[in-house]
Amino acid sequence: MADISAAEPKPALGVGAIVSESFSILFGNFFKVIITAFVPTLIGFLISGILIGFGPALGVQEPQFDSVFSILANILSPLIDMVIYSITTALLIQLAYDAKLNRPISIGRYFGPALSSIAPLAILSIVATFLAALGFVFFVVPGIWIYGVFAVMAPAVVIERAGFGGLGRSARLTKEYRWPIIGAFLLALVCAVLINVVSLLVVGLITGIGGVVGMVISVIIFAGLSAIGAGLISIVTSLIYARLREIKEGVSVDQIAAVFD
Repeated sequence: MADISAAEPKPALGVGAIVSESFSILFGNFFKVIITAFVPTLIGFLISGILIGFGPALGVQEPQFDSVFSILANILSPLIDMVIYSITTALLIQLAYDAKLNRPISIGRYFGPALSSIAPLAILSIVATFLAALGFVFFVVPGIWIYGVFAVMAPAVVIERAGFGGLGRSARLTKEYRWPIIGAFLLALVCAVLINVVSLLVVGLITGIGGVVGMVISVIIFAGLSAIGAGLISIVTSLIYARLREIKEGVSVDQIAAVFD
């Protein structure tokens, strides 16, 4: 009689542990995370504000499409936001690994790797967003699934220097784990959305004061609160990537972070 060996169970991603550790890293390094994400986020808001107006950029006014310039500005603004978000993600990914390994956090050291990966990271982010949006057009589930496929593109580009092969690398790493990955992101996204809702309420109240001072305070508060949400999502992304590398390739976090030494 032939021996039938039971298939080895697939290692769990550990969604609860990833989300829990992400919050631990966020609150354990709160001000460093905020500072790292705040500067590029603020720059992004300022550029968008100049292009389309600070009211629409903050989401408290409707955008205008009454001229060729305004139409082009409204197209360009989200693209700039995506580039800025890519820089923020690249910075926070490095911070997350240093925090996880209890290594000194040096924000200035993160800019070199972040800026060197900005072109592929920004372009691939636009491509991934377009594909996910296309999936949502047909049905919600395909859009969410596509998001799971490309979930770790950013760490692949920043850490492995995967360049424009980042989407393919992410697709290989996330295979068989896409729904758990989506679950982890949904938990983090709920928190990020709540933060954004609070920021919009606060900004709406302050903007009602009127004047330049009210607008400046609104921009600073919105950028600061947005930085918290961006920080959480970036940390979750980093830990998911590390866990996938550990499961599929036996690579530890310190080996992953060694590329920055």
